Amino acid sequence: MTETHSKSRQQAEIAFGHTQSQFFARGHAVEEMESIVRTREEKTLRLREARLAKEAQIIATASTNLIAKRARKT
Repeated sequence: MTETHSKSRQQAEIAFGHTQSQFFARGHAVEEMESIVRTREEKTLRLREARLAKEAQIIATASTNLIAKRARKT
């Protein structure tokens, strides 16, 4: 059964469809931005952890070298 609607009803349905499309497009854009932010934060965390590990290794190596140098002097 096909329903026939008045012209104003059809225009309202079309306008509502456009509004719904914009709403869902905005939601999709927000999800995409959140995904980008989450990815950036994860990468920043990985890089920070790698930097801290490298710094800890440098400090440990320097400490070991200093202890060895002092041991040789005595």
